[in-house]
Amino acid sequence: MYIDFIINAVWLDSVIALVAFLAGGGLALYFSQKGLSRRARNLVKEAEQEAEMIKKDKILQAKEKFLQLKAEHEKFINEKNQRIAQLENRLKQREQSLNLRFEENQRQKKELDVLKENLTAQKELIDKKNEELERLHHQQVEKLEAISGLSAEEAKAQLIDSLKEEAKSQAMMYINEIMDEAKMTAAREAKKIVVETIQRVASETAIENSVTVFPLESDEIKGRIIGREGRNIRALEASTGVEIIVDDTPDAIILSAFDPVRREIARLALHQLVTDGRIHPARIEEIVQKTQKQIEEEIIEIGKRTAIDLGVHGLHPELIRLVGKMKYRSSYGQNLLQHSREVANLCAIMASELGLNPKIAKRAGLLHDIGKVPDDEPELPHAILGMKLAEKYKEKPEICNAIGSHHDEVEMTTLIAPIVQVCDAISGARPGARREIVESYIKRLKDLESLALSYPGVQKTYAIQAGRELRVIVGADKVSDKEAESLSFDIARKIQNEMTYPGQVKITVIRETRAVSYAK
Repeated sequence: MYIDFIINAVWLDSVIALVAFLAGGGLALYFSQKGLSRRARNLVKEAEQEAEMIKKDKILQAKEKFLQLKAEHEKFINEKNQRIAQLENRLKQREQSLNLRFEENQRQKKELDVLKENLTAQKELIDKKNEELERLHHQQVEKLEAISGLSAEEAKAQLIDSLKEEAKSQAMMYINEIMDEAKMTAAREAKKIVVETIQRVASETAIENSVTVFPLESDEIKGRIIGREGRNIRALEASTGVEIIVDDTPDAIILSAFDPVRREIARLALHQLVTDGRIHPARIEEIVQKTQKQIEEEIIEIGKRTAIDLGVHGLHPELIRLVGKMKYRSSYGQNLLQHSREVANLCAIMASELGLNPKIAKRAGLLHDIGKVPDDEPELPHAILGMKLAEKYKEKPEICNAIGSHHDEVEMTTLIAPIVQVCDAISGARPGARREIVESYIKRLKDLESLALSYPGVQKTYAIQAGRELRVIVGADKVSDKEAESLSFDIARKIQNEMTYPGQVKITVIRETRAVSYAK
């Protein structure tokens, strides 16, 4: 390509020079024919010389251009040759590497083939040895069966039974040792924390009923409360949702309802109506509406005062209202607000003793039963409902988990959760904190005694100390000392898994041998 370009350039310069020469010659001929002067010929000669110089110039330029292009072309060719040589070297190196790798693979393949042959031979040898061992084992088993008079299965069963008994005995001893060791190391600190926590919290126990007795100054007011044809009492019941019982009880009427808030509204409304003296349906509706607003304000005020007293700040207004509403709720006869305050204080003290955050523990303890006082009543356990309410009003995840897990409905994920559960049990199981119906109490004692009587070897059972201890008397000829320990452990586990009870139940198994003789 470069050579063609150079040839074309030289050819073009030659053509230009030839044209100039011919032009000069033509002019010379023209002027000679016309008889021009010598000056004209000189001009022609100068033109020819100038054309010759231009021609030489162009030829020199073309040669220089040719040499320059030739040098560039040679440089390009050299660089290309160098790259080709480098590529050839790389290909040679790669080819050598592949050859070495191929040889290595061939060598490894041969070694693997040899190993495979060796493994096959060893496997065959092992199979033969196993067959030989199996044959010898069968021969030994047959000899042992002939000597002992027992089959292998029978001997195995006897061995398993003996091992079971030995393992069971050792397991009971091990369990007792572990329990004793745990009691020795943990009882002192645990008692210190729990006892100090309980002693530092003193609270009264309020007994809530489903009825409220409203005292009257005289029986004449009963007629005014009933009204003409009972219109006043019907209006009062319709407005408050409370059943008003007017009987022969002197100077008193009874307000009956399961909702303590409604009973309180009815009591306050009746008090205002009786004090004012004007009792008629319109006045009743007006007083009931005012009382409802008053109770609602009082609930919010109670919630705020409770939060301030406990040092719990930043509660959502709706949570404050629910806390105040606890005053008018009860749980097994225990006032719910008092119970929650007690649990909050217990949680704070116990968390401080354990080195945890007492503020978070107190907050969780206060809110742990808010699921018992919602405005609506969804079909959910109160712990789950309380957890959802806490999540709704942006409480911290550890507080929500403590609320939801204090009755084991959800898994505990923080150390605050077991503290709330323990403090809730302490507050509820404290003697006198909660009322228990006599029938359910007697039934629980009978269930305890019946559960223990279901075990073989048990002769008599006695539930004592309000069901906190169970005495089990066993026959000395039917139950051994080791079996007595195992029986006590089994009964405790069964009570723990099948029964609901406050606190803990102590199981004492009594086994005694009496020798009686008479001197005649």
